[in-house]
Parts: sequence; structure tokens; C-alpha cells
Amino acid sequence: MPTYSDDELLKDSPFTHLVGERLRRIRQQKQWSLSDVEANSDSEFKASVLGAYERGERAISVPRLERLARFYGVSIDQLLPRDSQRGDEASNNDGAPRKLRIDVAKLSTMSGPQFEMLERLLRMIQVQRQDFNGKVITVRAHDTRAIAVMLDVPVDNVGDKLSELGLLFVPPAA
Repeated sequence: MPTYSDDELLKDSPFTHLVGERLRRIRQQKQWSLSDVEANSDSEFKASVLGAYERGERAISVPRLERLARFYGVSIDQLLPRDSQRGDEASNNDGAPRKLRIDVAKLSTMSGPQFEMLERLLRMIQVQRQDFNGKVITVRAHDTRAIAVMLDVPVDNVGDKLSELGLLFVPPAA
């Protein structure tokens, strides 16, 4: 029976590809090239190896991921894929992700502590995402959990409650 290295076993893993995408995104947000990382890390992170991590062709070890996080000046969890990338989104009965699009403009007309708190949460999400259209925001699974607490409903009922309140965005008919 042939033996395989960890890199060979993990290179086709979807998670390895997602980690690679995240590594690339963080590096690009810092406006660094692969060569910049190699030069600024005193060659601890070779451009060719980092590129292989980013393309998902090579798996990165946890200790090395930790050192890279330190080098980038971010927490290690920032280098890992988000829930939505891993497919942990809330889903419909058919297994497809269920996107809850909240009408922020309509929410701003409502009064009461739960609506004010919900509006503050959505504004914070907009700032984090740098999404300032101000009219509609699509919430993710972890956002849905927070909204469930604010609306005092089970997580599975958030969409129904938002619909009942008239806060789900319905695109105009074409």
C-alpha cells in the first residue's frame, strides 16, 4: 500500500482551498505581493510556498498558520474561512442556503427597543462589510442567531418573524 504525505492527502480538501482563499484575501487586503511577504518575513514565508498554500495545492500546518497570523498582525481565526464559506448557512428544507434580506430602510421607520437594537446590529454589519447601500442587507447564519435573541424567537423562526413584521425585502416584480 503506498504512503502519502499530509500535503498529498490534504491538497484536494475543500477546506484547504478555502484556507488558501482566505490567506490570499488577507495578504491582498494588506496590499502585499507574495514577494513582499517573503522579503518582509526574512524569507520565513517563501513566495512559492505561500502561493501553493493560497492555491490549495499545499496544506499549511497549524504552527505555521499561527506564525503567519502573527506576521500579518491578525488573529489566527481571521485566516480561517468564515461560516458562510464553509456552507454552515441557515438553509431551507431543500438544503439550499436561505438568504434573509432585511429591508433596512423599512426597519428605520419602526420604533421600539428590539427594532433599535436590530438596526444597530445591521449598521454594525454594514460597517464590517463596508456595504453602505443603506436599503437592504443579507444576514448570515451567525447574524441570524443574534437576531433570534433580539426578536425572542427560535433561530429557525427568524425568517418567519421578519416576514410577519414586514421586514423581509421583497424585490419589485419585473
